[in-house]
Amino acid sequence: MERIELAQGLSFSRLVYGMWRLADDSDTSVKHVDAKINAALDQGITTFDQADIYGGYTAEAVMGAAMRANPSLRQRMEIVSKCDIVIDAGRHSGARVKHYNTTAAHINASVDASLAEMGIDEIDVLLVHRPDPFMDHHETGAALDALVDAGKVRAAGVSNFRPWDWSLLQSAMRHPLVTNQIELSLKHIAPFTNGDLAFHQQHGHVVMAWSPLGGGDLMTASNELTHRLDSIAKRSGVDRAAVATAFLLAHPAKITPVLGTNNLDRISSISAAETVQLDRQDWFSLYEAALGSEVP
Repeated sequence: MERIELAQGLSFSRLVYGMWRLADDSDTSVKHVDAKINAALDQGITTFDQADIYGGYTAEAVMGAAMRANPSLRQRMEIVSKCDIVIDAGRHSGARVKHYNTTAAHINASVDASLAEMGIDEIDVLLVHRPDPFMDHHETGAALDALVDAGKVRAAGVSNFRPWDWSLLQSAMRHPLVTNQIELSLKHIAPFTNGDLAFHQQHGHVVMAWSPLGGGDLMTASNELTHRLDSIAKRSGVDRAAVATAFLLAHPAKITPVLGTNNLDRISSISAAETVQLDRQDWFSLYEAALGSEVP
């Protein structure tokens, strides 16, 4: 599988396995989680996306149990995790209101908890999960730099940041932010039209795309877009999901889709997206359907 370099000595698999639903599965046994991880690894998918909040602050521990049972897994994986969202659940039970916390104290406590839950010594990439309107960018930037310096985190990035949020935080850091994980799909094409993707492409930032299948809507809907997806899928011998993912893979910005499912068969077929060949007219045919009109 193609790999994307984020920094010297740090690269991701082009496709990422997202673990946001891991703790929601009816089977969270070590054996089943191990099978999911290995189904991804067998395809060359070595990058795994987590967050402290997933599963109400339980998904990292579910993953960690499998990794403790099979320590050799860690050497074959890159682990992404996120912090800053606080809700009334798990270790943040009692929070009076959902909020974001980008203070140094919270970031450090979150990282220590994530490391302990997953049973690892280092997070490959830590993301600030949501832009915090109450953020002191000097404090947040210094905290992220210190975590990299301490070896608890190999690199830092962000999630759901707009270009100005990215620039503000980066201005207060010595280490470069290496990625922005944003919502991006044929259902949510705003980053193609509002300048967000162009900003990151201009500066050579890695863009991770969460919900690349539109939260599953692209798989269940019946409309002009899905008809075009199905036509290409039939031609290519794959399913609709592979074509929707291939639409992102084809873009010259080198988008890195994050795909999450608890179904082992679906996990095992994620890499089929790499086999789909879209020419420029195929790509614009899908883009046009997503826009709802031909391009101007």
